[in-house]
Amino acid sequence: MTPRSNPFDELERLFENMTRQFEEASWSWGDREPFARFSTAFETMAIDVVEHDDEFVVTVDLPGFDRDEVDVRVTDHRLTIEAEHESEMEESDETFLRQERSHREMTRTITLPEAVDEESVTARMKNGVLTVTCPKVEVEDAHEIEIE
Repeated sequence: MTPRSNPFDELERLFENMTRQFEEASWSWGDREPFARFSTAFETMAIDVVEHDDEFVVTVDLPGFDRDEVDVRVTDHRLTIEAEHESEMEESDETFLRQERSHREMTRTITLPEAVDEESVTARMKNGVLTVTCPKVEVEDAHEIEIE
């Protein structure tokens, strides 16, 4: 008997794909309104997920963020990464020709294909690159049940 798949997992993957496609398409709109606010790559996190025999390694580009501005959470099969950068606006007499550095906030949730040991997840950040290592839960061999 094959195990039933969770329809909500499939729905989550569909929404993740739709979100990614919308983000990629919005970059091509450039500065034209009303989609100009979607045009910068800074509003999304580039993520790589690599599966090894006993763990998943997630690498995330977060340029300009410090370690204390990033929050990583793992619940069930989901890895959530939130980053928030507060810019310090100083009062000055300078006239900006262009000012792009400001408050930035990003969130990304991905569904991992297998359960992970939430207590053993580790994260490290170096030079704006976050690496999250998620050890897989060890699956015990199936226990055969005798039918009476």
